[in-house]
Amino acid sequence: MTLAALVAAAPGATAVTLVTFAGGRGEVLCHGREFAGGPEVTADTGYELGSVTKTFTGLLLAELAARGEVTLDDPLSAHLPVTARCTLRDLATHTAGLPRLPPGLLSSALPQWYRNPYAAFGDDRLLAAPIRPRSPGRVRYSNFGMALLGRALAERTGTPYPELLAGLVCGPLGLTATDCAEQAPGRALGHRRGRPLPPWRIPGLPAAGALRSTGRDLLGYLTAHLAPAGPLAPALRAVRLPLAWSLRRSTYFHSGGTRGCTDLVGFDPERGTALAALANAGPSLGGRFVQTAYDALLALPSERGLVSGTAEDEIS
Repeated sequence: MTLAALVAAAPGATAVTLVTFAGGRGEVLCHGREFAGGPEVTADTGYELGSVTKTFTGLLLAELAARGEVTLDDPLSAHLPVTARCTLRDLATHTAGLPRLPPGLLSSALPQWYRNPYAAFGDDRLLAAPIRPRSPGRVRYSNFGMALLGRALAERTGTPYPELLAGLVCGPLGLTATDCAEQAPGRALGHRRGRPLPPWRIPGLPAAGALRSTGRDLLGYLTAHLAPAGPLAPALRAVRLPLAWSLRRSTYFHSGGTRGCTDLVGFDPERGTALAALANAGPSLGGRFVQTAYDALLALPSERGLVSGTAEDEIS
């Protein structure tokens, strides 16, 4: 697997970054420019992570649990003024039975569906959205549920989600370029069908998809998961339950997409391998970027040799 295969799988992207860790060695490979005619991509070029943000939210929950500030089995109602019986664990594992999107979001999303569909849905609307679980206990992927989890953790600590994540997760891990800021220098401009887009906005659901990060930071993030150490070690081990991550055999992974970026991250602690793939082109029907990256993750060399599989419906 080469960077060229990812570039070929991301038509319309001007920027692609591939991060790998295998054989005890990490590498960040880059292709293209942040935007047409712009600076060349480097390990410090930022991308919108979309739903990969959820893995950070899962780690934040695990860290607060390790500190004794919450437990995984706390009911959501202990931290937010709701009557739903779901727990923080249910939200982190997508088993709360909640819909993919908050009720009422689509009405405000449609006018900006191909640019910034979440932009008009603020925190007040998240808290006002009715919580109606359906088939709790079964996996039902939910941006709504993860957003509520992040909001509950913020309420519990009295700290907004971006600042809470920065203080308890990104700071301790040395992730200096991972944050929820909508605009910053050195970012790859998102594209859809070859056309540039404004920065992604998701004010009411930051814990579900607001993060930006770089190849350098994601290498540090994934290697921390491979070999938990330091103050976050208990939390890094706890997310392997798994919390937020998808798990197939021994491989943990999660994909993400905004209207202008597509990405996948994953790690395998048994094989000592990890990968992140980032492109500044939004997901498309029939697109192969995520599957190409997933195949590359499984194909990284280890002492156990190569494994095979498909992402199938586990990619969200």
